Amino acid sequence: MNEQNVFVVGVTFVVYLVMMLWLGLVAYKRTSNLSDYILGGRSIGPTTAALSAGASDMSGWLLLGLPGYALAAGFEATWIAVGLLAGTWLNWLFVAQRLRVYSHTANDSVTMPSYFENRFNDKSRALRVVSALIILTFFLFYTSSGLVASGKLFETVFGFDYQIAVVVGTLAVVSYTLFGGFLAVAWTDVVQGLLMAAALVLVPVFALNAVGGVDAAHLAIQAK
Repeated sequence: MNEQNVFVVGVTFVVYLVMMLWLGLVAYKRTSNLSDYILGGRSIGPTTAALSAGASDMSGWLLLGLPGYALAAGFEATWIAVGLLAGTWLNWLFVAQRLRVYSHTANDSVTMPSYFENRFNDKSRALRVVSALIILTFFLFYTSSGLVASGKLFETVFGFDYQIAVVVGTLAVVSYTLFGGFLAVAWTDVVQGLLMAAALVLVPVFALNAVGGVDAAHLAIQAK
């Protein structure tokens, strides 16, 4: 990448970070209590919720991990997409609406641990503690994978030191999350989700054009 392209990409990324922090600040001004901070005051619409959930769930592994696995494994990688689609659809169909209703009924629970405790009237707090530990453990690995993806991106595109890139990415995410809570995360996820959707549409188009069309791509896959 030449210096002019690096400059354009760098400016674009700075503008993106400023936009994320601005959304965090706007969300902060609209946050007045714990429910606002944790759940956005339960005011998130279906489009925002869907884009936010999709961007949070898929993120780096969809745009970096899955293509890499597809390159290494071939067509069997399709089953990951099938499983993801089925699991996501069933989750929204059978779990999401009931959880929305029951979490409000169960003493307006704003976190999963508090929901389990209130829903099953657990006086020992065992459900709260165990579920919190499970969330902490698994999201530690998931979050770290997202930071690794951002570090790899910065290192590849901008030539940044990998460790510095991870620190910068972490500070950006932590900053707007601390400012605006769930509302900030949801709004920034909408922007990120739209960017991801555009990339998922445009990258295959440019890739097919670069290799000479669908037939050429199919022959390259077979050769691989």
